[in-house]
Amino acid sequence: QEQLVESGGGLVQPGGSLRLSCAASRNISSIYIMAWYRQAPGKQRELVAFITNGGNTNYADFVMGRFTISKDNAKNTLYLQMDSLQPEDTAVYYCKGGSWGQGTQVTVSS
Repeated sequence: QEQLVESGGGLVQPGGSLRLSCAASRNISSIYIMAWYRQAPGKQRELVAFITNGGNTNYADFVMGRFTISKDNAKNTLYLQMDSLQPEDTAVYYCKGGSWGQGTQVTVSS
């Protein structure tokens, strides 16, 4: 299985944007589905968005229209562009392919 390393998290004000990256240790073009999940304190991990190897995407209702998932097969990297961030988006965000990344903290606060 590949190793996945997330980056790009941090502290942002409400209404702001962040772009998360997930670098994989191997070619991701053959991975059928890659996804972003998140886990807020005291809550279960939940699916945010996924993308298939054909480029089809799907989003959770709570991020529809605000987040965009994409990938660059040449760079073996998965992305999550997050716009119009709100305090309820605060969570640790995880990348998943054949394995899980270690997570990156996103905090939305004024």
